[in-house]
Amino acid sequence: MRACSYVLGSLVAVAACGPSSTGGDGNGDVDGGGGGGPDAPWPTDDGDGGTNADGCEKIDILFVVDNSGSMGQEQTNLATNFPQFLSVIEASGLDYRVAITTTGMDYTYQQATFPGGPVLPISQDGGDNGAMLQPGGCNMTRRWIEKNDANAASAFACAANVGTSGPSDEMPLAAMRTAFEERMADGTNGGFRRQDALLAVVILTDENDCSYEQSVTLGFAESLCDSQAEPPANYSAFLDAYTGDHGRWAVAMIAGPGPGSCSSSFGNADYAERLVQFASAAGPSNALVSSICAGDLTVGLTDALELFDTACDNFPPID
Repeated sequence: MRACSYVLGSLVAVAACGPSSTGGDGNGDVDGGGGGGPDAPWPTDDGDGGTNADGCEKIDILFVVDNSGSMGQEQTNLATNFPQFLSVIEASGLDYRVAITTTGMDYTYQQATFPGGPVLPISQDGGDNGAMLQPGGCNMTRRWIEKNDANAASAFACAANVGTSGPSDEMPLAAMRTAFEERMADGTNGGFRRQDALLAVVILTDENDCSYEQSVTLGFAESLCDSQAEPPANYSAFLDAYTGDHGRWAVAMIAGPGPGSCSSSFGNADYAERLVQFASAAGPSNALVSSICAGDLTVGLTDALELFDTACDNFPPID
């Protein structure tokens, strides 16, 4: 994404942003023609038969939105701010796709009912399990929105209203991986992912991540989230393997940055310690945590755009 200047206000205001001088045809097509003039920001050929030596031309963005009981105001604010987020992507000339899933995952585990007592199954149903959402009435012809779709911003605003009746143990990291693993394998999200696109993820939650993906048995008073959650670094390793290179993905998280809880006009947010750990494992070029307690998602979405901008500039060539 070519460099732009961002001004924070009630919305992201995009300053005048002149075209880059990197050449290319500027239309976001990887297989487009040869080098253009100085007004074409996206190179299309590295001269050796590969594509995009100087940055990405495509971006696939997944929003993972918390749909637990405390998230109504945040979802509304996301819908309000998304048109400006999208306008920056549009101005970049990138060929984009945007999809939404939730933090809700179905799960079952075993737990002792009291010290030395019987072990009983505990389960939670009603999760979207990484499925990209295509709600009726949102005028979406597929499970994602893409460049040149009519009314893309309004369709996203409609789909982003994911509700507040999802599972109370939020699992955004597991939902992200499941979206690109099981839901691709079974065809639910098939067709979304393009191997020559930067894979970008935005996670929005006011709780700590509780992702676990194995069969577990807990003792009395043990917490699933505290005791048995998947190591956050595993998700960074998954994205490396899935995309084929550490430079082909970026994850922006809008959550409680810690230490301790925080509060804003949205309400309280717990310290998202595991998301902070994920960001540390991934490194600053791939992941960041912005505060959901800024009281307006403008700040977090702008941080996401800047992260994706940098990741796109450094996107490795596709052979």
